[in-house]
Amino acid sequence: MASTNETQHEKTRVALFSVVAAIGLTILKIIVALLTGSLGLLAEAAHSGLDLVAALLTLFAVRVADRPADASHNYGHGKVENLSAFLEAALLLLTAIWIIYEALRRLLFYEGQIDVNFWAFAVMGISIAVDMTRSRALSRIAKKMGSQALEADALHFSTDIWSSAVVIFGLLIVYLTQTLHLPAWLGQADAIAALGVSGIVIWVSLNLAKKTIDALLDKAPGELASLIQRRLTTVKGITEVRRVRIRRAGNKFFADIIIAAPRTLSFEQIHALSNDVEKAAMEVPHAFSEQGEVDCVVHVEPIAAPSETITEQIYYLADLHGVHAHDIHIRDVKGQLEADFDLEVQKDMDLGEAHAVATQLEQAILQSNRHLRRITTHLEAPSTNVAKRQEVTNQYTEIANNIRRIADGIAGNGSAHDIRLYRPGRVTVDLKGNKSSLELDVVLHTIFDAHAPLSQVHVGAEQIKRALRRAYPNLSNVTIHTEPPE
Repeated sequence: MASTNETQHEKTRVALFSVVAAIGLTILKIIVALLTGSLGLLAEAAHSGLDLVAALLTLFAVRVADRPADASHNYGHGKVENLSAFLEAALLLLTAIWIIYEALRRLLFYEGQIDVNFWAFAVMGISIAVDMTRSRALSRIAKKMGSQALEADALHFSTDIWSSAVVIFGLLIVYLTQTLHLPAWLGQADAIAALGVSGIVIWVSLNLAKKTIDALLDKAPGELASLIQRRLTTVKGITEVRRVRIRRAGNKFFADIIIAAPRTLSFEQIHALSNDVEKAAMEVPHAFSEQGEVDCVVHVEPIAAPSETITEQIYYLADLHGVHAHDIHIRDVKGQLEADFDLEVQKDMDLGEAHAVATQLEQAILQSNRHLRRITTHLEAPSTNVAKRQEVTNQYTEIANNIRRIADGIAGNGSAHDIRLYRPGRVTVDLKGNKSSLELDVVLHTIFDAHAPLSQVHVGAEQIKRALRRAYPNLSNVTIHTEPPE
């Protein structure tokens, strides 16, 4: 917030100094123009007067443009700067037309007398010095802030430098004509100089008007859209950049971006990818202005990525149909692929409804992957009940020790640890030791090589599970946590 306030203060300060400079120059030029009768000086006075109006517009614009967005201006007030610059261009054109009219009157009807003196040259010299100072200051801040209003003001002062030089040249010719008694037609050099000033003003005004109209009509600002698009292609996770649209309001850019991303990404991953896109897009406008900002809206469209596996495809299509697939197995039978998996459906479905859902999913998978020739699903209803159990590890130490020996025999000595046994309801110790009839839940941890492939570790865990069920057929649930050595 402090940085934003400092920026606003800097813009307001430079705009206020422009107002003061324009007031001083306008007064000086009017006084000397009236004393000398120079149309060139009068044109310059009118030009400076217009600069004063433009500077006041700029001061108003930069103060309003920095206001935050509100309920009636959802995108902020940045367009005020563009509108201000357009009004300045219109005023410049009107002034140029008046100057041309007056100059043609003098050229055609020889109206007006000019008294060239020291003050005429002095005021124009002062004007050039002030214009150079203000033009540089305004240009620097305009580029830093990306402010079109300040840019327009800087343009006014920079054109004043050239127009003032033209007027000085015209006054010099008139002075030499009067002093050296040169041909009388050279005395019209002042009016010709005024036409030169008008030409500069018209050229500057038209260029400024074009830029402001482009901004007001939301024309894409230069190559910014293509630069952002190229930058986004380097963001990891994006499959395709489908559209980038940019519009400008003051020194702020508004972008709406459409990208394609793998359809298997989770909501959290999509959100993280959108944040990465916004950060990447915000880096680009600094090439246009140091304080340039981008307000991004990112739309992500799902797409089947080239690297998508059959398993990922089944997971995605199952979720799309409102069910959950797990324990997926893919077989290659003579070059043809088959898939088997468990399918969890809503527990309140009857068999007919569940079978219909499974059939629709199977058809969707077969249609999306021509390499699959057969799909087999096992229907099951997920359990949402919380099972009440009581830990009985200390009551069945012999079973726990035997489970440890079985697991160590497969995973290696000392691998099994943290074995826990659970039983439903109240526990009564079986004095006869009839272990085979116990209905127990088993949870144990086993250690495997840290560099072993996960598929190999899974096979080892399944071997332990089968061995435990052979030893204790009535085990209810067996959970094996695999981990590397500490």
